[in-house]
Amino acid sequence: MNVRYVVELSEAERTELRELVAKGSKLARKVKRAQVLLAADSGVSDQEVAQIVVVGTSTIYRTKRRFVEGGIATALHDRQRPGARRKLSGKEEALLVATACSKPPAGRARWTLELLAGELVRLTEHQQLSDETVRRRLHEKDIKPWQKKMWCVPAIDGEYVARMEEVLDLYAETPDRARPVVCFDESPTQLIGETRLPVPAAPGKRERYDYEYRRNGTANLFVFLDAHRPWRHVKVTGQRTALDFAECMRDLVDQHYPQAQKIRVVLDNLSTHARGNLYEAFPAAEAHRILSRLEFHYTPKHASWLNMVEIEIGVLSGMCLDRRIADRTTLESEIAAWTRRRNASGARVRWLFDIHRAREKLGRAYPRPARLDLKSAA
Repeated sequence: MNVRYVVELSEAERTELRELVAKGSKLARKVKRAQVLLAADSGVSDQEVAQIVVVGTSTIYRTKRRFVEGGIATALHDRQRPGARRKLSGKEEALLVATACSKPPAGRARWTLELLAGELVRLTEHQQLSDETVRRRLHEKDIKPWQKKMWCVPAIDGEYVARMEEVLDLYAETPDRARPVVCFDESPTQLIGETRLPVPAAPGKRERYDYEYRRNGTANLFVFLDAHRPWRHVKVTGQRTALDFAECMRDLVDQHYPQAQKIRVVLDNLSTHARGNLYEAFPAAEAHRILSRLEFHYTPKHASWLNMVEIEIGVLSGMCLDRRIADRTTLESEIAAWTRRRNASGARVRWLFDIHRAREKLGRAYPRPARLDLKSAA
């Protein structure tokens, strides 16, 4: 091939190409083109460049030609290719989207790529359509009809805001040992036993366990978390009745915070979390004594995320419970060991959401006041 194009780089172009070669690129051919241009600029022959860069002479010829005709950007990047004609027209793509967002056929739980392709063949003049064509068009529209997401949007009314800001005020307070803030919640867990003994790990081999397991029932975890100091406690029970809740509140008063004047408890609106349950569990004098030391602060409905202990339950699940535990005795022992280590480490939940952020993020959803105090507004 005759040499028809001469590469002469400016100093700025040399610097750009050297940086590209030094840093590398996701496209190896882009780096090779940069190497071709640098070698050609230094006066190396095409045959020598082919040996150094490990490319064909035709590639060298095309790269030099595109540089001379269009500059460095044209030489480095691929030309736009038109590609094959789209199989679906604009109207057909709109029909595909509408179908994917509609109710699936009778007897089917959801739309699949195969179902959508068949439905589009039925509704249009296409003789056949591949699942991949349907997948590409849905991907462009960010539609996944085979996926569902459960959600619950609470009604943010005055009561919701009042409860939310009340809890956020508690979290923002200066720690006070006489009036601690304790977050409380419960979580069920499965007791899962092995049908065969696992094979322990060895050099070059991972631990192996049988896919079959034995279900040994369930247990309940009552979790306490101090909002202002590194302390948490987990009580394992067989169930979570109103009587169990009452006993947890007595433990909180008599065992965990015997010196506190008033314990502010943050909890959700579960039916068992009622003051009256203490009168169902204990004599009136005892129930009154316990409640006189407690102050309940309920999170808004559908806003359990405001309870700091939810984060701690997630940590407990990931660090301790993400395995098979066969019986309640082992469960209690393992949770107790986890609790001791975590308390000793000084681990705390860093709560960053305060009233100012709540009003900034949820301000549009806040209820509009019926009256404005003009004097205070001035």
